[in-house]
Amino acid sequence: MPQYEIYAIRYAGPFTSSGAFLMWHKDWEKTEKRNYYIWCIKGAGETVIVDAGVAPELANKKYLSGYVNPAEILSRIEVKADEVRHVIITHIHWDHTSGVELFPKATFYIQDEEYRFWLKNPIARRPCFEYVSDKTSQDYLASLEGTDRLSLLKGDQTILSGIECLLSPGHTVALQAVAVNTAKGVAIIGSDCAHIFRNYREDWPSSLIVDLVGWMRTYDNLRAKASSLDLIFPGHDPLMSQNYPEVAQGITRLV
Repeated sequence: MPQYEIYAIRYAGPFTSSGAFLMWHKDWEKTEKRNYYIWCIKGAGETVIVDAGVAPELANKKYLSGYVNPAEILSRIEVKADEVRHVIITHIHWDHTSGVELFPKATFYIQDEEYRFWLKNPIARRPCFEYVSDKTSQDYLASLEGTDRLSLLKGDQTILSGIECLLSPGHTVALQAVAVNTAKGVAIIGSDCAHIFRNYREDWPSSLIVDLVGWMRTYDNLRAKASSLDLIFPGHDPLMSQNYPEVAQGITRLV
């Protein structure tokens, strides 16, 4: 089975938020830092991007500090966004999907249940859900339905040898994590299954919960799948930019 390397691409931040945002109902008195990331999987002649980040127009609208176009950062490791063929979308929140148009040749892999909730379920139009969504990127994904550029997955599914999408609900109705075969064993890009490493280590979720029971089962599944707890990577932890070798500005190699 091929082995891959995983890179964390920091495209915005740091931002300051309540500790209770990162550790659900804990640390109310604290403030913590977080970054916004996408990830790049490279190896065996393949390049797979996990999540699309935020497009420049929305970044300007939201005044994202430290923002750099994800396509520009990817070019620092010789990845051309407009030539990428595989993009895994972990879940349909604005900071993970807004940049889909930056990848005009990519096939997007999304859980079918996640896609249908955000694009077809009227509950997704309620204020608390619209607050974390982005209509422009949803319209773009809708325009791809029925083409070979949108692959709707139903549960765990291998998309390339050594790269498997894992249904991981909790933060959203059908978030998916990504299991990757590496030189250190099976690593997991967990995205917002956890915002920070502490969530996994303390068995405690972060915020924006749609299914708390599902979230706990997701933790069990990810721990069982990964070769070690140190190989499960969260969605927003600044430590991904601090504790791993920097290979280019804004990019670290996680494994």
